[in-house]
This record gives sequence, structure tokens and C-alpha cells, in this order.
Amino acid sequence: MKKIISFIVALGWAVMAFAQTPEEIISRMEQVMAEHEKDGIIMTMDIKIPILGTASTTTYILGDKVKMKGTVAGADIVTWADGKTNWIYSPKENKITITRADEKKSAEKSSDTEMFSGITEGYDVSISGETDKVWKILCKKSKDNKEKDDPKTMNLVVAKGTFYPVSLSAKMSGITMTMRDLSYGVTEAQVTFNPADYPDATIEDKR
Repeated sequence: MKKIISFIVALGWAVMAFAQTPEEIISRMEQVMAEHEKDGIIMTMDIKIPILGTASTTTYILGDKVKMKGTVAGADIVTWADGKTNWIYSPKENKITITRADEKKSAEKSSDTEMFSGITEGYDVSISGETDKVWKILCKKSKDNKEKDDPKTMNLVVAKGTFYPVSLSAKMSGITMTMRDLSYGVTEAQVTFNPADYPDATIEDKR
């Protein structure tokens, strides 16, 4: 009996040794994202706005290049940006509008994926639940976080095993935003505007 009890106690300590704190989970997630940054990232973003409804877009990011496609205010839209030029395609009008990007703002603008970085620096984090596949982490804005634009709370879901971020949701000024379905592997062709793909479209160049 004593041997059995000793084995159970030893097993319990072993399990505790492998337990993950929310800080460790987030740190590992950030490390994994950094390792895949050069591969490019694909993600879906849902933005729920009172009265107007939900806008859902899929974003492809590779370096400075970004492509976004989805439905905004009931209209389908596709956009490309490379930090210098913006292209906007309206399928309904079959029209492409080209504008010059504000390079200063483009350089200062942080990508959507940066919301997954530095979470523990401005938030108190705790595990609110878990399954055999994911950890659910509640992120509450720290008292010393003076950034007015930071949401008061965020809900982060991280996959066990891979430490890939599954989703991140937050509510700001009545608007609920959820980033989900993150994956890696983006090609240059996926984020580069090619006029040959729209031979019949009307082009309005505003540069």
C-alpha cells in the first residue's frame, strides 16, 4: 500500500511539473508565431457592429504585403496593399481603384497579428477553462496599463500541442472583434495585385 501511495504522490508531482501557467502558454504561443512570421499568416476577422451587423474578412499577410477579402456593409470587396500602393476591387461594380498609400502611416500601423504579442505586458492573465485540445485564457487589462485604446478584457484560445493561437476576441467601444482560423503559409501571388486577373474591370487610378 505504501508503494502505491508513493507512486500516486510521485505521479501527482510529475503532472504538476508539466502544468502550464497562462504566462508560459502565451510566451510559447508568441515564440511559435515569431518562428512562422516569415511564412506569412492567414486569418479570418469578424467585426460585429451594433445595428450594422457583422463584417467578416479573410486576411493574408506576408511581410509588408496584405490582401483582404470579404463582405463589408453587405458588399463584397478585395483589397491589396504593399505599404506604397493600395488597390481596391469592387466585384459589384467590377471596378479597381488605385490610391497612393500614406507611407508614414503604413510604417507606423501595426498589423492585426500584433494583438497577439505582448499580452502579458498589459494584461493580467488566467486560465478560464480548457479542453483536451485547447486552453482558454482570460486577459484582463492591468491597472498600470494606461493605453486608452486597449480593450478591458480579451479572450484568447490556444491549441495544445502546437501552441498555435486559435482565436482572440475583444470588445471595444461597443464593437466586438474576433480573430480566428489562423494558419501559416502565404505565397507572393496571394498578396500581390495582378491586373491580368481582372481583364474586364474598370480601373480608376487616383495616385
